[in-house]
Amino acid sequence: MSRVAPRNDKKHGFPWLRASVFVLVLAAVILPFTPPGEKILRGVKNLIRPPAPVAVAPVDQEDIERQLEARLREEFEQDLQKQLAEFKKQAAEEAKRKAEAEAEPAPLPPISSHTAASGGDVRTLRSGIPFKSEVKVEKGTIASKERKAADSYAAEYTLKVRLPEPSKTLAELETVNPRLSKLLPGMPALLEKPEVSRWFYVLYENKTGRLKQDATRLNELLTKHNFYDCETILNLRHPQTGRKVFLLQAEMDVVSDGSDGDRLPTMPDEIVNSTYYQPFTSYGWPKKTSTPNPMIAGFEKRIGNANKELADPATGAERKTWLRERIKMLERWTADLKARSYLIAEYDPFIVIPVNLLTANDPFAPKVGDYAVVAHGDKLYPAIVGDGGPTFKVGEASLRMAKQINPRASSYSRPESDLVVTYVVFPGSREEKNGPPDYEKWRTRCEELLKECGGLGEGVELHRWENLLPDPAPAPAAPGGEAPR
Repeated sequence: MSRVAPRNDKKHGFPWLRASVFVLVLAAVILPFTPPGEKILRGVKNLIRPPAPVAVAPVDQEDIERQLEARLREEFEQDLQKQLAEFKKQAAEEAKRKAEAEAEPAPLPPISSHTAASGGDVRTLRSGIPFKSEVKVEKGTIASKERKAADSYAAEYTLKVRLPEPSKTLAELETVNPRLSKLLPGMPALLEKPEVSRWFYVLYENKTGRLKQDATRLNELLTKHNFYDCETILNLRHPQTGRKVFLLQAEMDVVSDGSDGDRLPTMPDEIVNSTYYQPFTSYGWPKKTSTPNPMIAGFEKRIGNANKELADPATGAERKTWLRERIKMLERWTADLKARSYLIAEYDPFIVIPVNLLTANDPFAPKVGDYAVVAHGDKLYPAIVGDGGPTFKVGEASLRMAKQINPRASSYSRPESDLVVTYVVFPGSREEKNGPPDYEKWRTRCEELLKECGGLGEGVELHRWENLLPDPAPAPAAPGGEAPR
């Protein structure tokens, strides 16, 4: 019989146990020679025996620890002090609030009578007037009675004004224009027997009358500047020739009125449609052409608008009365502009005299059309009396004259604010008939009149005005061969 090998029932596999033991043994041999192993080995040794002495002295380590401990303690104490201070502050505020809430209010000192006192102030008004105000407080009776008493609540207003004296001597006149006798060497002779014009006093009477009226009504007052706008007004006569001279020293304000369809057939819309622009001057003459005055279009437009408003049923009776009067006035103005021409302030050199002088029965008072010479600085300007102004002010001239004296002058800016302008007017020198401006004729006539009272100074000439407007076209011939008159 063949032999059968014995059967092994035990299952064979990987020897895990022996491999694990081998790895542990191997790790134990290698680990001491690696950095982590060295650290572990030192730790185990320290557990078995005391650590070996180190190179650093124990004193240094303890000092570091003490410093760290001291720093921590300091920071802790500081923080604690802050917290304690905040707590004390809050506690004090709370205690104060509680004490105030519980405490009774302190009694006020007793008042047995009124304590309101008198007082005042000093200011300068916009018109240039120093204004002193004072409130006087007095004791009275019960309020129900004082309310009915007229003098319990009253105001008193006092305006103090000093009236100026007129300049009468050459020295006084030359305080405002030192070259006056150089320009006009006849001045010393004219001033041998000066007479202050009654119109100087009338002017300041009119000014004070206006002040009284405005002050009584608490209206805006005439400014200090405009009150003292006149240095003097003199009636002079040359001793040899007898030539009369009306001399005025003042400032120079600006007028910008006037229109003339013959010389200026078109004007800006803002002027044509303006309700403030005056198309007339006191000096006027019959029209020379058929060219309509440009201001007529604006008047006719306003008349049309007024008629439309009159036809509106919603227009009240009082308004209708005003509109009818307005229409009549505009119709009169339109008819006048169709027949006459006037100076134009922007182009023609003329001066303005208060209207009460123009109509006065006074041999020295200027009249419309009288020739005049304006002295300013070292210049002399020929002109005429072209318009009338308010009775409470003097020293006005056309925009053309103003711009010649000061190029920056305008309708809203005077060329000269000081009293340094001398107006020399020759009463009774006007032409028999007015006509369109002839600047060269005006200059020649002014020079002739000056010769009658001393002439011009050495090297002095009258200004020569340039005509800035074209000559008007000739009027068309009327039937029969004659030009219309």
